[in-house]
Amino acid sequence: MQMLITGGAGMVGSHCAEYFSKKYDKVIVYDNLMRSKIFGSNNKSVEYNWNYLKKIKNIVFVKNDIRDVDSLNKCFKNYKPDVVIHTAGQPGVRYSLEETNEDFSINAQGTLNTLMALKKFNPKGTFIYCSTNKVYGDNVNVHPIIEQPTRYAFKDICGVFEDEPIDQTGHTPYGVSKLAGDLYVQDFGHTFGMKTGVFRMSCTYGTRQFGFEDQGWIAWFTIRFITGKPITIYGDGKQVRDVLWVDDLVDAFDRFIELERGSDVFNVGGGKRNCLSLLELVGLLKEKTGKSVPISFNKWRPFDQKVYISSIQKLYSKLNWKPTISPKEGVGKIVEWISSIKDVFVV
Repeated sequence: MQMLITGGAGMVGSHCAEYFSKKYDKVIVYDNLMRSKIFGSNNKSVEYNWNYLKKIKNIVFVKNDIRDVDSLNKCFKNYKPDVVIHTAGQPGVRYSLEETNEDFSINAQGTLNTLMALKKFNPKGTFIYCSTNKVYGDNVNVHPIIEQPTRYAFKDICGVFEDEPIDQTGHTPYGVSKLAGDLYVQDFGHTFGMKTGVFRMSCTYGTRQFGFEDQGWIAWFTIRFITGKPITIYGDGKQVRDVLWVDDLVDAFDRFIELERGSDVFNVGGGKRNCLSLLELVGLLKEKTGKSVPISFNKWRPFDQKVYISSIQKLYSKLNWKPTISPKEGVGKIVEWISSIKDVFVV
């Protein structure tokens, strides 16, 4: 059995590679190592993960781009993976506003390229797509919310279900390009009978995450605390997300892979029991690090949602899955990891 992971040097991809290397004969890590470039950083983020994975014997490395169809097909022809976990993507909302064509080429065209390669060389293989809650766009904001001392919360629902509308709403170009990939993956399941799993992710965090202001906010705040740099909060800091430790996400992927056949869509996150607001994260970081940093507030960004919480009932009922790591435990783990390599983070 062989697995191919696109974006395999990213945070989610590298954890998938490490985990499944213990279960599969070979894991192919496919990555173009351009994450730092997207966020205008000199940090060698995915390069760190690339080198970390090199200590694992049965991982094969392919440095290339999912937009390079010839190279992608050559890789699929050589290895004929039984499972593809497609984590590769352009993850920044701001970047999608500034570089819309490239955002589309990575998230939409790159996903279609990867699907086509699996269909051509192993149509009975399994395809897992890392989608996003941004596919729901502003429709999430129609749900009434209430204001609490340190966070906002949904008033009438426990979380967003998979049947939340995706039409007639603002997504940002990032949400549109990810939704295009999301729909292609679903359709390849329906039209061609492929086994496809779409996982619409909320906030996933963990070790080997190199956060930036525009993406990976738990890691970003933690890096700023560890390095003693100021933080800007857009809005009042009460915006809340359900947060999921990366190992729990990988476990959900594994449970889907173990299903015999079928395609499905899942909202995946920490659910209502594992939520954090920005203010609550700051409090946790003060507790875990014993430090404070200067914090300033700026106006709301137009694409920010005050509340997003996933309903994870479908994952529980179909895959018998639920999160195991609480936000307090997870933040402690990421503080420990970033502290151990803080010289890497020149921010």
